[in-house]
Amino acid sequence: MKITIVGASGQIARLLHPLLIQNRHQVRGLVRKQEQVAELKKAGVEPVIADIEQIDDLSDAVGNADAVLFAAGAGPGSGADRKWTVDRDGAIKLIDAAKKNGISRFVMISAMGLDTPRGNEVFQVYQKAKAEADEALRNSGLDYTIVKPGRLTNEPGTGKVKAAINLDRGEIPRADVAAVLAEIYEMPETSGLEFDLLSGGEAIRNALNSLI
Repeated sequence: MKITIVGASGQIARLLHPLLIQNRHQVRGLVRKQEQVAELKKAGVEPVIADIEQIDDLSDAVGNADAVLFAAGAGPGSGADRKWTVDRDGAIKLIDAAKKNGISRFVMISAMGLDTPRGNEVFQVYQKAKAEADEALRNSGLDYTIVKPGRLTNEPGTGKVKAAINLDRGEIPRADVAAVLAEIYEMPETSGLEFDLLSGGEAIRNALNSLI
């Protein structure tokens, strides 16, 4: 499978690349800066420089793929404006590109608890932006899976998770999120799923099967 990742230099994406390549997928990664290219090449990813905030039509950058992943984010240090331009508008641009290029499979990294405003004003804008991106994907007609992890940590992955439609707040290592994303691409039956994701006690495949 050819998979294009938007946000390919992000922490989760960097953990995901070797898992996808190990599963014999071809990976194309969109990044903003030239200095991010060398790391992608070293990982075996085809790099494409494309700033999703500056380009209206991402279809050329996305290319002839079988599936896409939206893994981009404005990041915790960014202001409210970039929550809209990256977290919402970037996702919508990828949805439009997938449709234009005939790519039906779309996986989205979202976040838990978007319906419950919390944190400061900028974080609440982030919640709204992510929620609107998710809604656009739900209504897109694409074969989507929306993964909503809890608070992300850099702890080592355990390979054990908890997945459900609604979970109480918690955390999960980025490595385990990456492992879940890799498994989703091996399970077309996860199309149409939207779920919260935390550390837990179930093997990833079993946790995903419990949602189907």
